[in-house]
Amino acid sequence: MRRSYSELLQFDTFEERYRYLRLRGRVGEETFGHERALNQEFYHSYQWRRVRRLVLLRDNNCDLGIDGLDIPSGLHIHHMNPVTVDDLLDGNPEVLDPEFLISTTQMTHNAIHYGDEKQLPRPFVERRPGDTWI
Repeated sequence: MRRSYSELLQFDTFEERYRYLRLRGRVGEETFGHERALNQEFYHSYQWRRVRRLVLLRDNNCDLGIDGLDIPSGLHIHHMNPVTVDDLLDGNPEVLDPEFLISTTQMTHNAIHYGDEKQLPRPFVERRPGDTWI
């Protein structure tokens, strides 16, 4: 399944967007392996830094682009479709296309990759007198 920002916008809630994006990977699953230097070179490139800024502005620095879910620090830009070594070597334009990128927190990014909804942020619930059971 090819995921895109245009399709993501069809989902209103954080949970719906998360379910659309989740990849159900496994911790420790190899991505770039011995080609890690290529990955790091890409993420330090001028082109990546430029598109990263554009995506953060578009998403208002909000987790999965949901207004009100501000990301105060630790911003990540998630490739909705996993990037491969060949994508970088062949110059696949989708790698730098905001249509296939979204802002996330580290916590949300990990949940997307490893499919654990327990890692997702939970809304703050204000306590009130008498709201506990004895």
